[in-house]
Amino acid sequence: MLSRISVLCFLFLLGAKLGQAADPQTVRLWAGDAPGATGQEENDIPTAIVYLPDNVKEPTGAIVICPGGGYGHLAMDHEGHQIAKWANEMNLAGVIVSYRHRNRGYGHPAPLLDAQRALRLVRHNATDWNIDPQKVGILGFSAGGHLTTSVLTHFDSGQPNSSDPIDHESCRPSFGIVCYAVIALGEDFTHKGSQKNLLGEAPAPELVRLMSNEKQVTSQTPPCFVWHTAEDTVVPVENSLRFVSALASSGVPVELHVFPNGRHGIGLGANIPGASQWPNLCKDWLKRLEVVR
Repeated sequence: MLSRISVLCFLFLLGAKLGQAADPQTVRLWAGDAPGATGQEENDIPTAIVYLPDNVKEPTGAIVICPGGGYGHLAMDHEGHQIAKWANEMNLAGVIVSYRHRNRGYGHPAPLLDAQRALRLVRHNATDWNIDPQKVGILGFSAGGHLTTSVLTHFDSGQPNSSDPIDHESCRPSFGIVCYAVIALGEDFTHKGSQKNLLGEAPAPELVRLMSNEKQVTSQTPPCFVWHTAEDTVVPVENSLRFVSALASSGVPVELHVFPNGRHGIGLGANIPGASQWPNLCKDWLKRLEVVR
């Protein structure tokens, strides 16, 4: 009887282990100094926190995750780790970008360079991480949503003349997931704290326009899933509406959901009527893109 109980306990623990994703690993985005680094302390070193799904035989997709925080901090739990675990539940890799921001001593272009580098890093490690490099997208919340739309509208196919092989990879996302995002700058409904942290006190009008990402959409912008709540008074829904209008005008496939309830910063939206459905709606969208099986 004892041996049978031991076997059952072993099988239970084995099953529990098999149902879990591997422990995340933290990887420096650059082996040496990051571009524009002013030192070599922790604040100067952007990283990626990599959650890989277990027991996936075929190469899977990946979501690069940009937590919000007004470009002054990072909401790493509900807009980072929880999202990476949700990605793993869909058998996707979740890669959180711990990008540089104002309270680490950095504004533009450091966050954009960090997020672009994360896309390149994932593709460079595609074989080792069992990732399909054609299915690497980006997701972000609030100011991290601005960073997401920045990468969606400011990308390249690689830098072949670079001595760093990671730079040879494309930083164009395969898709974008844009969550209650800061997008339009210089407007009455702009989140002024995010703009100040990113661009400084009195940015040049040309820079404001360049980083107003609804004005940078082209037909080459990747397909997007966009959601917001009508109750959001911190980052009004007009940001998403402007972006979606630009996507539609450029012929970019887009799916938009505006939920009536929910304050700003709700992450996965648990227990909020309507908004709690966005993860399932997004999963269905990813299935249609053939990112999720």
